[in-house]
Amino acid sequence: MDYEVLMGTLRRLAIEAGETIMAIYDADDFEVRAKADDSPVTEADEAADALIHAGLRKMFPDMVIVTEEQADSHKETADEFLIVDPLDGTREFVNRRGDFTVNIAYVKDGTPVRGVVYAPARKRMFYTDERGASVEETGDFHPDQPGNCHPIRVSHPDNSALMVVASKSHRDQATDDYISKYAVKDMKSAGSSLKFCLVATGEADIYPRLGRTMEWDTAAGHAVLHGAGGAVVRFDTHEPLTYGKPIYENPFFIAYAPGVELKKG
Repeated sequence: MDYEVLMGTLRRLAIEAGETIMAIYDADDFEVRAKADDSPVTEADEAADALIHAGLRKMFPDMVIVTEEQADSHKETADEFLIVDPLDGTREFVNRRGDFTVNIAYVKDGTPVRGVVYAPARKRMFYTDERGASVEETGDFHPDQPGNCHPIRVSHPDNSALMVVASKSHRDQATDDYISKYAVKDMKSAGSSLKFCLVATGEADIYPRLGRTMEWDTAAGHAVLHGAGGAVVRFDTHEPLTYGKPIYENPFFIAYAPGVELKKG
């Protein structure tokens, strides 16, 4: 894989998808439907998915591409694949809360090694560069002209005063019970894969997720966190979270900065 070409493509498609999403987000109204699992889907999800899938297929014609909105793609398996959540945080989008992202990642041998997370409403973009190190870009987010980038790195956590980030839409009693095992200085809530990025930038130390997620929800954020020195492990065993699992479903997990003394559930 030519990582320079890959990351240029992923960045460009994320920005173009973000422009499509924001045009719908800023409209007076948009259609919201329920999928088979009762999760919401909008025309923005579908338009962004079509744009990203077509762009990836053009650039990487032989690569397996797994996307949330194309159920047939969930049956494919491979040692390496591209995985896409065209609009992560649809509930945030529907409620116009802004915490939604475009997620695109490249997975090799069970690990997300490159990825981009773009939050168009928040005007924040995080990605791994061609070497695998993570950066945050600032500026106008021109598709073909990268702006200013600065390296991001996880915190050096203080286990007597941890910063915790948790889901804005899916937080429950089980999550609160687990968080209570730690000495917490402050809590923040965020939607979508932004939670991974807040750990990657050192704005939070730990993000536990005790709820159902799919690999397209987490792969890009996982790649960004890994490139910033962080880790994502299974909640039950504390072993690394891997990808390419049956139907691309994740177990519960913990994303954190090394140095956090993980507790058992």
